[in-house]
Amino acid sequence: MKLTPERSELAITLCQALIQRKSYSGQEDSVVERMKQAFDELGFDEVIVDEYGNILGRIKGKRPGKVLLLDGHIDTVPVPDESKWTHKPYGGEIDDGRIYGRGTSDMKGAVSAMVAAAAFFAEDTQRDFAGEIYVSGVVHEECFEGIAARKISSRIKPDYVVIGESSELNLKRGQRGRAEVVVETFGKPAHSANPRAGVNAVYKMARLIAEIGKLKAPVHEVLGEGILELTDIKSSPYPGASVVPDYCRATYDRRLLVGETKESVLAPLLALIEGMKRDDTDFRASVHFASGAERCYTGEEISGERFFPGWVFDADDEFVQAALKGLRSAGLDPEITQYSFCTNGSHYAGEAGIRTIGFGPSRENLAHTIDEYIDIDQLLKAVEGYYGILGAVLRRG
Repeated sequence: MKLTPERSELAITLCQALIQRKSYSGQEDSVVERMKQAFDELGFDEVIVDEYGNILGRIKGKRPGKVLLLDGHIDTVPVPDESKWTHKPYGGEIDDGRIYGRGTSDMKGAVSAMVAAAAFFAEDTQRDFAGEIYVSGVVHEECFEGIAARKISSRIKPDYVVIGESSELNLKRGQRGRAEVVVETFGKPAHSANPRAGVNAVYKMARLIAEIGKLKAPVHEVLGEGILELTDIKSSPYPGASVVPDYCRATYDRRLLVGETKESVLAPLLALIEGMKRDDTDFRASVHFASGAERCYTGEEISGERFFPGWVFDADDEFVQAALKGLRSAGLDPEITQYSFCTNGSHYAGEAGIRTIGFGPSRENLAHTIDEYIDIDQLLKAVEGYYGILGAVLRRG
């Protein structure tokens, strides 16, 4: 497929419309309404909005076959200070071949390209393909990669998933996962004028942090290091004027490799704590994964432990190669690589074991930035790429 000017304009206009609707996590309802309008106007067979507020558009082929999901999230990180932007963050303005605004690269551009590609493919084939196509607009991904996606996979049971996160039009076959590890130390309060009457939890934490820093990170031949990085530390009481702190909490970002479990990730930390307890009768500590809860715009609560698995598929995997063939048929020449960040693939591939790849427009380092943008050329090539993947996977049925 080569995009006509009319089809190109449709994809661009839809991207602008989604950008013009602010959609922080838990506030995605206006984008859902605009996607619903697009699904209806473009002839999708069914539109579904679930309890969390995820939206799904469905196109059914004339022949039975596999279910393929084009997956994108529609929530964005906030804009703390709009005055720092040279283009309005919710304007969807076009300047020098780029669309500017929060979420252009992460990832309303990809969502727009997916909606357009699915509609064009259905029109051109007159639905004479084997299987079903779903396009998703997932909520709360910026808070919980993959948790809202659980509702989608349990409902439609996809055979294949294409994650639309930015890949600069390359094909991604995996990613490290992510966990938030909470380490706590406990002491005994006392007046700071008489500190020996207490046990300072911050001193205990400082020793523990030093020992954690000596742990050797696991390594995967494709995904790299399972990094464990300290991201914040807090003590209590705070402010602690004239009080020896009796509690300290540190949070670590742990990048997860394929096959790592909750138990295997915590095991070396638990062993370290037990060893320090034997050497210091005043040492008390614990470790666990952080959890969170947020309110969806539907009123439903979304919650879960912050443990999002890693995943990777072989370069010669059937779906990876089919997607590669489809992208090449669209005139693209992608590299097969892996994401450096976490995506909804943590659920689809990491938890559910569904064959998953990543392919999306724009550069990943544009996400969450001031004056975030997407090149229109990348947006339109993504439309052609998704179209090519659909043809390579579903026309074979």
